Amino acid sequence: MTHDIQRINPPQLFDSTPNGHSQGSVVESGSKLAFFSGQIAWSPQRTEAPHSLLEQTRMVTANLQVCLDSVGATRDDIAMARIYVVDLTPERLEEAFPALLEFFGDAYPSMTGIGVQALAGPELQIEIEMVVRVPS
Repeated sequence: MTHDIQRINPPQLFDSTPNGHSQGSVVESGSKLAFFSGQIAWSPQRTEAPHSLLEQTRMVTANLQVCLDSVGATRDDIAMARIYVVDLTPERLEEAFPALLEFFGDAYPSMTGIGVQALAGPELQIEIEMVVRVPS
């Protein structure tokens, strides 16, 4: 049995779809959910993170894809994503956006961007966590 995720974008709120997300997501009761910890720009060998925010975002989204693959999910199964960016400014968000839009595509999960002072390592600039509907 497959449960679709319903995307909600009330007309009384700003149109968030050009930014690659929806204002809300509804997951049908009875769906199995996976909660993935924040993914950062570290490889299994914990090699040094790339220096640019764009390259870190690409590495983080590659790690998110590994998470999706581990439960047999696709990007369309992402219900919610939270994006933490060190020293978030409109300019830094613009730097990360190409990789974010490439990863999320037209899935349009609910999404929140949060500016933070620091992450788990001094070189880290972005971390993304997500809630995913696991296909049955």
